[in-house]
Amino acid sequence: HLVELMKTLELPLIPVLAAMESAGVKLDAEALAGFLEEVQKDLDRITEDVYREAQGPFNIRSAQQLGDVLFNRLKLPVSGKTRGGQASTSQDVLEKLSGHHPVVDALLEFRKLEKLRSTYLEPLPRLMGGDGRIRTTFNQLATATGRLSSSNPNLQNIPIRMELGREIRKVFVPRDGFIFLDADYSQIELRVLAHMSGDERLIEAYKTAQDIHAITASQVFHIPLDEVTPLQRRNAKAVNFGIVYGISAFGLSEDLSISRKEAMDYIARYFETYPQVKTFLDSLVAHAKEQGYVTTMFGRRRPVPELKSSNFMQRSFGERVAMNSPIQGTAADIIKIAMIRVDERLRRENLRSRLILQVHDELIVECPAAQAETAAALLEEEMENVVHRPVPLTAEAHWGRNWLEAKG
Repeated sequence: HLVELMKTLELPLIPVLAAMESAGVKLDAEALAGFLEEVQKDLDRITEDVYREAQGPFNIRSAQQLGDVLFNRLKLPVSGKTRGGQASTSQDVLEKLSGHHPVVDALLEFRKLEKLRSTYLEPLPRLMGGDGRIRTTFNQLATATGRLSSSNPNLQNIPIRMELGREIRKVFVPRDGFIFLDADYSQIELRVLAHMSGDERLIEAYKTAQDIHAITASQVFHIPLDEVTPLQRRNAKAVNFGIVYGISAFGLSEDLSISRKEAMDYIARYFETYPQVKTFLDSLVAHAKEQGYVTTMFGRRRPVPELKSSNFMQRSFGERVAMNSPIQGTAADIIKIAMIRVDERLRRENLRSRLILQVHDELIVECPAAQAETAAALLEEEMENVVHRPVPLTAEAHWGRNWLEAKG
């Protein structure tokens, strides 16, 4: 199976990735410089806020000085320690301290902006070629699940849920006379789970193109669909995606800020609603314990040696890997096949469009404005028809004059 996977998927993908790396993506240098200036002003303002709340200046980027201010000067509770025994100032610790003191929220805002500045806004101009385009490297063999990764710079990690992260996408622009087409799969991992588990209720929900999170809330909480509240839908969404990643009751309780017992009840109700999902996930773990690996729908293997560990935490991690890898790996295989087919079709139809970026389940094509509708239809068609299964894959293409606008 692995030779077949290499021949039909990984080797044909190489020229596609090579063409994407060679093409690169254009940056609006002027907009980027303006954005950096704006972020630097915000950082300067927040720094003053931190100094005021901390009762004096210190090096915010020094974990030791920050720890001294938080836990010695301001007497905030210590909720974690480093390996060296020092009070931790990690992101998790600061998030738990949010609301205890105004300085904590200012520090969290500072870190978000600082990460954007240091990871993207300052390095990107230095990485631009003479033609104003930036060229990332796509790595085929860097992840255990088969997902592509991107490096130098990593264009897959721009935080989409953060307002400023979305703003960064505005500086990625097509060449003159062209637009960006952006298409991504809708809930691909949940659709893969529905197919691989064979759970009839989950399959039916997708076949009828209903709101899967509202349906799950309705069935789990035993209430009519039109009475599902936004909070119940949000909780059901956390359970839906959490199940894919082998979430524990503790993890779910942390995510939803509920008791562990409530989280256990949610998970139990979910598995009562979708019993074949439970059977499927248990079978993945059992297979991994017996064979030492799990496989995707296309035969990609992931070894799971952690299941043989004498350490409970390692074994628990191994169980989550065994549950998630076949699902995430199958989704990764699907997007790779879609890339090969989209590239082939664009060439076959002599369109002047080309793939330039891939971000997990999202493809971005640079396309002449006059060919937008033709290329968008082609992109959706090839992405949706990678596999013909009981659970339909859906992809929707949008276009715009920059990456954010095309995201739709």
